[in-house]
Amino acid sequence: MSFPILTSSAEIAAFAADLHREPVIAVDLEADSMHSYQEKVCLLQFTTPSTTLLIDPLAGGDLSPLGPILSNPAIRKIFHAADYDTRCLHRDYGFTIRGLFDTMVSCQFLGEEKFGLADVLGKYYGVTLNKQYQRADWSQRPLSSEMIAYAAADTTHLLPLAVLLEERLRELGRLDWVAEEFELLEQGQFTQHSGPLFLRSKGAAALDRRQLAILEGLLQWRNREAERRDKPPFKVLGNDFLLLLVRNAPLDIAAVSAISGLPGWVAERFGKSILPVIAAALALSEDELPRFPRSERRERDPAVDLRLATLKLWRASIAKELALEPGILINNGLLEEIARKPPRSCAELEQINMKRWQRRVLGVGIVAALKS
Repeated sequence: MSFPILTSSAEIAAFAADLHREPVIAVDLEADSMHSYQEKVCLLQFTTPSTTLLIDPLAGGDLSPLGPILSNPAIRKIFHAADYDTRCLHRDYGFTIRGLFDTMVSCQFLGEEKFGLADVLGKYYGVTLNKQYQRADWSQRPLSSEMIAYAAADTTHLLPLAVLLEERLRELGRLDWVAEEFELLEQGQFTQHSGPLFLRSKGAAALDRRQLAILEGLLQWRNREAERRDKPPFKVLGNDFLLLLVRNAPLDIAAVSAISGLPGWVAERFGKSILPVIAAALALSEDELPRFPRSERRERDPAVDLRLATLKLWRASIAKELALEPGILINNGLLEEIARKPPRSCAELEQINMKRWQRRVLGVGIVAALKS
């Protein structure tokens, strides 16, 4: 089966005009996060009750006519795992999504053990999705017929799947639960991180201040190198290799080559460029060294620990009763907050940053568990 690929502004505008008449559409996208320094949306997939087609945003067509469609709550938009997609669409085009229905979230709230799209479609429709192109470079052109078919399959079955899942949620009385989850997903926006790069680097918290300075210098160097090569930073040099360099702080090529666990190509390819970075960090004065921010350590409170343990036992019981994963029902962070500020009534739960459905469904049980 072939699927149309829209590339021009005129084609996109005509399609958007048609979408205004649709009550529901399925949406997905493909990006190139595994292959480019600056990730971008490379393909959009749409399924309506009558057709499935793709839009190639890299062809230069104007996508702005799609904005009013995506933000119109009267037109339902079906996604599977919408969080990533909504953030990408906001980052690249400023689009906001309203009228969202997420089939993955729906599966989680139905207690499905496996909720990846391939697993769900296999269970309900006997459909086998080819995962071969999950990590493909979607920025490359032309797209093969196999890649086109793979992309189209991500939305082809979403409309009937959403109907099926919505009916099951209705039977269980959980439609308003997921509706609130969808509202939160609609607010998802891409945010640009600021501050030192080491704050987002695994393992940085265990380093001393001098090592943090080396790590920050190497991360800045890797970012520049990644941008120059148009590659994701991890494809220039992995985090584990960076930490080996940090902990050994080599001063010459021979020392780089001698680091146990570090491949020989690191010294050959990058030795001359990373040594000045390390030397500069070693030359910093104590006052210039960065600090890893530490949150204030809370003193252990036996009463809080007991309440938290009680709440976790209560959660395990209610989760089993509802056939849901405990973390879907209420996460550990929220349980700890409740344990530290124990409510004596459901009204006092208003002081806790819970979702509306959680207060309504779980509030009485939480208060009763704490009283016990």
